[in-house]
Amino acid sequence: MTVPLLKIGAVLSTMAMVTNWMSQTLPSLVGLNGTTLSSGGTSEKIVSALYPSSEEGWQIYSSAQDVDGKCVCTVVAPAQNMCNRDARSKQLRQLMEKVQNITQSMEVLDLRTYRDLQYVRNTESLMKVVDSKLKMASDNPRTLNPKSFQELKDRVAQLLPLLPVLEQYKADARMLGRLKDEVRNVSLVLMSIQEEMGAYDYEELRQRVLLLETRLHSCMQKLGCGKLTGVSNPITVRRRVQDNRVWSMDGYLKGRRVLEYRTLGDFTKGQNFVQHLLPHPWAGTGHVVHNGSLYYNKYQSNIIIKYHFRSRSVLLQRSLPLAGYNNTFPYSWGGSSDIDLMADEGGLWAVYTTIPNAGNIVISRLEPQSLEVLQTWDTGYPKRSAGEAFMICGTLYVTNSHLAGAKIYFAYYTNSSSYEYTDIPFHNQYSHISMLDYNPRERVLYTWNNGHQVLYNVTLFHVIKTSGD
Repeated sequence: MTVPLLKIGAVLSTMAMVTNWMSQTLPSLVGLNGTTLSSGGTSEKIVSALYPSSEEGWQIYSSAQDVDGKCVCTVVAPAQNMCNRDARSKQLRQLMEKVQNITQSMEVLDLRTYRDLQYVRNTESLMKVVDSKLKMASDNPRTLNPKSFQELKDRVAQLLPLLPVLEQYKADARMLGRLKDEVRNVSLVLMSIQEEMGAYDYEELRQRVLLLETRLHSCMQKLGCGKLTGVSNPITVRRRVQDNRVWSMDGYLKGRRVLEYRTLGDFTKGQNFVQHLLPHPWAGTGHVVHNGSLYYNKYQSNIIIKYHFRSRSVLLQRSLPLAGYNNTFPYSWGGSSDIDLMADEGGLWAVYTTIPNAGNIVISRLEPQSLEVLQTWDTGYPKRSAGEAFMICGTLYVTNSHLAGAKIYFAYYTNSSSYEYTDIPFHNQYSHISMLDYNPRERVLYTWNNGHQVLYNVTLFHVIKTSGD
């Protein structure tokens, strides 16, 4: 009997969750274990520091966007205004103001000197005539008759305007003396600052760099959580540099066979796998591997089963209270996707709905060992209107469709029990998504899209306050 392709086809719920990824420390996931430069000068781990006007804390954008799957982080440091608090910086600013004042004074003096020199040059011939006549009168007083005396008197009267010019010269000479003292003082202070900087400012700057590096390490240790700001273009899985253990479950209804591949490369080639035969069939595609166990929805029930791969046994099964099943409250594409199990940086989650919640999406945080419900949130978003959903850092993100043109449209924050409508582009390359999950270790979304395994890198935004901010 042939089942319609849209309903079953090659629907493959693939969970590329690394064994025990939740036991890995976040610094190794995001990596600020050192910025390594290759011989070619390309950075294998990138940390760029900018200095904007923001003062709320360290702003960090983290993603796994490079070709090798390594994490790329951009760290935006808060404004520190250290220069404004530095005594020597204040001293330097004062010196710069003094130098500017001296420069302006020198320009004024230069202008005045040029003007007065021109006046003296213009009266130079007159001064020579007066000097000659005075010498003649001194050598032979009889030559100084009333007519020549009046002429000499007139010549001297013409020279009287030179007196204020000479007075200005004397004032300028005094100013030049003061400027000379100022320049000497500025030079001495600059030499002193230069000696200080040569003596210990390099060490101080080195300490500041070390402090910045320490604070970045501190930030990275908290980098597990952040707000989703972007999703990369889709990457169809054919080959991938990083090889992690992969589990695949073929079909969305009544399947029992789980294939465990040693690497993602083996998965793409369909080789080197171990088969697990589950004791109970599954329903839907919302299954997840978490700390070495498979959590899945038992067929025709709201029971969650915990299957341990190493022991090949069921460790636990527990019903999810009031949760709809058997296509009662699926995502918009159907496929018995009533119960969607997820894992993020914070633990294990179940996304589903109930009749009392009128078909709206409910989020429950589960205790992985006992499968008890620790806390529940009603998002108010109708599940049948959602294409798919995934959890990142305790936030549920919902796509508005499973078909082409989908966007990440809705976000619910469990830490504040609040929501917002978003508009994050999400390119649905093959037009029919039947599984979507987040892998926090690799910072990627895994999707099964119309017969293709597709990856999306994500970019998370963090604001982290550290000591001293």
